[in-house]
Amino acid sequence: MKKNVSVIIPTFNRAAFLPKTIQSVLDQTAQDFEIILVDDGSTDNTAEVLDEFKDRLTYIKQTNQGPASARNTGIKKSQGKFLAFVDSDDWWDKNKLTVQLARMEKNPEYLISHTQEIWYQKGKLLNQKKKHRKYHGNIFKHCLPLCAVSLSTVVARRELFDRVGCFDEDLPCCEDYDLWLRISIQHPFLLIDQPLTLKDGGRTDQLSMIYATGIDKFRIQSLIKMIGKEILSPEQRKLALQELKKKCLIYGNGCLKHGKTDEGTHYLALPEKYQV
Repeated sequence: MKKNVSVIIPTFNRAAFLPKTIQSVLDQTAQDFEIILVDDGSTDNTAEVLDEFKDRLTYIKQTNQGPASARNTGIKKSQGKFLAFVDSDDWWDKNKLTVQLARMEKNPEYLISHTQEIWYQKGKLLNQKKKHRKYHGNIFKHCLPLCAVSLSTVVARRELFDRVGCFDEDLPCCEDYDLWLRISIQHPFLLIDQPLTLKDGGRTDQLSMIYATGIDKFRIQSLIKMIGKEILSPEQRKLALQELKKKCLIYGNGCLKHGKTDEGTHYLALPEKYQV
């Protein structure tokens, strides 16, 4: 029998964190779900850790292809009416699915919802910056500067992925930034203004840390792809071009500062190709 929600957990060498993440899903007050865990080529003891949960989830092992590929594998395997995502070092409040699904059932015009979250760094509560504020409704302009939606907070209707596609596997990082941009062009986001997702950051194994220097290179790639398809309204295109120019200026000058003359010159000149 098909479950109402498919919970997709991608993982790569996170054996130490997985039990807490999985248990937070199993402890949900809404129990009509399946868990699909995609192991993206882990070399640690992930398989051993998962042994105690083997009867409660579907385990898929693939060669290392990156988080976008792992999530897409989970999406293809899933059968739920709704898709939910949780990274393998995050965890959920026990009422997350109950609250979020109730709001989505009450507001069927929304194909995607997200929640507030609580951040920890090395176990200590971390105050979020103003730039990380969550938004409701038409959030396109808020998705341009940085990733405005945290993946582990999201629940989406399956049909949304039929409309906009899945994660871009050409992006080793910022694949979520890219997806929220594509969705927000036409679809509003339902914000559940409760902190129902929890995460512990600041570790060197996290992609946000691995790609901390030069992360805008991937956002620029996403912006160019979107602008090139000519799917934006005039106002959206104006905002996207403004953001592209800003990011290329920062990234290009950074390249020049570090002696990458050709790359820096390329990015500084890039926005002119898309001006009308």
